[in-house]
This record gives sequence, structure tokens and C-alpha cells, in this order.
Amino acid sequence: MTKAREIMTPGAECVGENQTLEEVARKMKDLDVGALPICGEDNRLKGVITDRDLVIKCMAVGTDPRQVRAGELAEGKPVTIGADDSVDEAIATMSNHEVRRLPVIDGHDLVGMLSRDDIARSVPDPRPREFDL
Repeated sequence: MTKAREIMTPGAECVGENQTLEEVARKMKDLDVGALPICGEDNRLKGVITDRDLVIKCMAVGTDPRQVRAGELAEGKPVTIGADDSVDEAIATMSNHEVRRLPVIDGHDLVGMLSRDDIARSVPDPRPREFDL
């Protein structure tokens, strides 16, 4: 059974909960990614911020991205997958929570990110009917 750690993108970089959305957008551009985990001062995962969040929750409502902190967009407990959890569990979690990316944790440590694309590239039959979001 394939585990999340076997197909995840390792070395996920966090944005700090106190970084501005302008800094987040710049980091997304530099890393060429559409989502970044938000980590707190305690190095614990606080949430995930996406490029869509930047547009919908900041730009579209006329908020200055230099005045909003990433942590302000972290809502509730982040949806994650354990590094040793199966890809089947990851697919079910993504489907149940209607997310396309999951932070992969080992204990309390962020070890990578798992996307639908990672699964599609690595698993022969990702069961598309369960995977539709």
C-alpha cells in the first residue's frame, strides 16, 4: 500500500502567520506554487493559504495585502494527512474536505505537501469518481 510520504512533494516551505499577504504572494511566485502552509511562531501548522484565498479574501474585497497577515486567513483546524497514512486515506480526506492539497505531517512536523497531481502521477488508478471535487 502506497503511503503519503512516498509520493508527496517533500520540503514544503511555510509562510509565517505574521507575514503579510504581499509577502505570501511573492513567495508563491518565487516558488511557483499555488498554496503554502501557514506556520506559527511555535513552528506548528496553522493552516494553508492558497492563491485563491489571496484573490477572494483580500483583493476582491479591496483589502490592502500589505496590511493583512497570513494567520488571519487560517480558518479552523488545518486538514492534514499523516506521512504514513495510505494514499486511499489521502484521497478520502481530500474528497471529504473538498481540498486539492494536503500538508503531510509526521508527528507535529510538516514534512511535505500532497496534491491531487502527486496522486495522479503516482497511483495507477486514483479512482476518479471518488476524486472529483
